[in-house]
Amino acid sequence: MRIIYIYVCKLYNKDDVKRNYDTLMAMVMLLVDIADFEEEDEELLQLRITCKRLRDELNVFNLPDIQFKNLFRVSKDLVRDLVTELRPHLQRERPNGLSVETQVLCAIRFYAVGSYQRAIGQDFALALSQTAVSRCIRSVSVAINDHMLCRWIKFPATPEQREAAKIKFANAPRPFPGAIGAIDCTHVGIVAPKENEEAFVNHHGYHSMNVQMICDPEHRILNVSARFPGSRHDAVIWMQSPVRNLMELCHRQGERQTWLLDDSGYPLEPWLLTPISNAPNGSPEYIYIPLHIVVPAQL
Repeated sequence: MRIIYIYVCKLYNKDDVKRNYDTLMAMVMLLVDIADFEEEDEELLQLRITCKRLRDELNVFNLPDIQFKNLFRVSKDLVRDLVTELRPHLQRERPNGLSVETQVLCAIRFYAVGSYQRAIGQDFALALSQTAVSRCIRSVSVAINDHMLCRWIKFPATPEQREAAKIKFANAPRPFPGAIGAIDCTHVGIVAPKENEEAFVNHHGYHSMNVQMICDPEHRILNVSARFPGSRHDAVIWMQSPVRNLMELCHRQGERQTWLLDDSGYPLEPWLLTPISNAPNGSPEYIYIPLHIVVPAQL
């Protein structure tokens, strides 16, 4: 390990990084693997400092915009805004602690690819141990949930907000008058939990959370429910949703022609429109079918 460390240090200058990039990255990956298993000592501290210097030198924000978006699935401006927003909650006190930029990039990279934490840490732009990746994902996720979620994810709860939502759908590339959102569930894979493991096995045969989301035509999330195990059916999740209670209340108070669009996994309700099959040619239902299919698909 000491030989590897000395070799990396000798290589470490700007010109050498460019000439020996592949070799240097291989050394960094080996250092990261070693850091996962070594005890805390002076040598390990030096390894971590070296990895930090490498991360600083290989500034990921210097990547071309297209390559950056391919890696993180979001733009540089969005990441910078997120860093600014979360800095007060993620700033480390230790001088050698991970920067807020690194923590956010690590979490976003994980969100983008859903890979194993060790593989994320071995990404050429991050050079982090698995334990560091785990801490980053948790810290950033908690900060987003605690300080940003309620400000950015809002279902149109007032009549004025619902009318604004209707205007968005009416002016969408494939309009659907009266709609205020499209709803569906998706399975997010997880490691099998130790308790009630069988409840998390979905109909595809793997462990997951069944996450319900409602979006508008601009791909903005209006509501999210991520508390149900994978075995729970979409319709059951919807029946326990506060959004359904709100839609039912609005209907009882006389608000009509305000709908959510869904797929066949949901029940047909006065405020919840499901697909229709085998409609007669030329009937109102026949005209409705392509509109209903296209709107959720384009979201």
